[in-house]
Amino acid sequence: MKILKHKGAIAAVVIVLVIAGAAAAMNARTGTVPNVTTAEVTRGDFVDYIQIRGDIRPAKSIVLAAPLQAGGELQIVKLVKNTAAVKKGDIVVEFDATSLEQRLQERRSELKTADGEIEQALAQAKITEEQQSTSLMKAKYDVERAKLDLGKRDLISRIEFEEAKLALADAEQRLKEVQAKGGSTTVGSNAELLGKKRKRDKAQLDVDRTTSSIEALHLRAPADGTVNILENPRTGGMFGGGGVEFREGDRAWAGASILELPDLSSIHLEARLDESDRGRLKVGQTATVKIEAVPGKDFAARVDLISVLARVDFSSGWPPVRNFDLGLVLSDPDPRIRPGMTATARISADRLPNVTLVPAEAIFQKDGRPVVYRLNGSKFDEQSIEITRRGREQAAVGSGVKPGDRLAVRRPEPDLIRKKG
Repeated sequence: MKILKHKGAIAAVVIVLVIAGAAAAMNARTGTVPNVTTAEVTRGDFVDYIQIRGDIRPAKSIVLAAPLQAGGELQIVKLVKNTAAVKKGDIVVEFDATSLEQRLQERRSELKTADGEIEQALAQAKITEEQQSTSLMKAKYDVERAKLDLGKRDLISRIEFEEAKLALADAEQRLKEVQAKGGSTTVGSNAELLGKKRKRDKAQLDVDRTTSSIEALHLRAPADGTVNILENPRTGGMFGGGGVEFREGDRAWAGASILELPDLSSIHLEARLDESDRGRLKVGQTATVKIEAVPGKDFAARVDLISVLARVDFSSGWPPVRNFDLGLVLSDPDPRIRPGMTATARISADRLPNVTLVPAEAIFQKDGRPVVYRLNGSKFDEQSIEITRRGREQAAVGSGVKPGDRLAVRRPEPDLIRKKG
């Protein structure tokens, strides 16, 4: 009986020890989770995205510029508001026309003077014509009278007859002189009138040209649309960029582009592509675009332009970087989209189906090899991994972790890393 009691006591002690050991092991695994942010390992398709920022631009637009014929600099006195809706024929930009209006008044005064000179010349020509007509009638009358006197040959003496012959010759000569003078006077009057008409035509041309120049200082919308005020290059940095749009009071040079009326039926995202990413993209690839001014909506897009040659970008500082021009066309435009809005595009550059995925921020380097810190109870196990493909946001991993593992996204403190062995 005593032996049985002794064996029972031993068995009770063993059971207590087993329970205590299990509790200790469980406590080790289910201890307090460290205050370290973690991310979960998943399984799915590996997609390496290239993310770029750019500006929304219309595929087509009508650009309105300061008139070339004006010459010199022009001051903007009136300018419609950016994003304003306008109708065809509305004045959208008005430049200062003070000097041209003064010149127009001078030209109109010259035109009025020229008109007065023509009227005066016409009146003088009419008086001269009447005088010539009177002189011609008198000369003809003198000739006829001389002929009548010459017809009295039988009634007058020989001397009077000879005098009559001389009088007829004088009258006929005077008639010729009057006719000749009348012709030359008419030619002279016509020439003078023609000169004054030419002067008047020139004055009218100057008035028309000045009026046209004044009208050219009023830029009108060639079609219905929404106004997009362009950047004034003079307000930017030394190498361009960072400028502000044209405003009332600004001075613009002849030919300067002031605003545009974009065709919002076709919208592009224009951006700069880093030289290292140029070979990873091609025309036709799809993308997702987020526009900051249109929150809560993703826009589908595709790459439709990658420049062949890189160009130096001085706006990013020194030394300058070399970028390629990248264009994406949005397939589903939205009426809220406006040119100049900032947008971000995510373009799928690489894809692997059904692989183990680890967030890129959870991968660290140690002794030249990639490692992760996997949560195990209240501490982390340092684990080497094999990376199949690595992107900017995630990596495809061949071994070392499995879906469901939680990994630290920053390197844990040494006391939170479980020592091996």
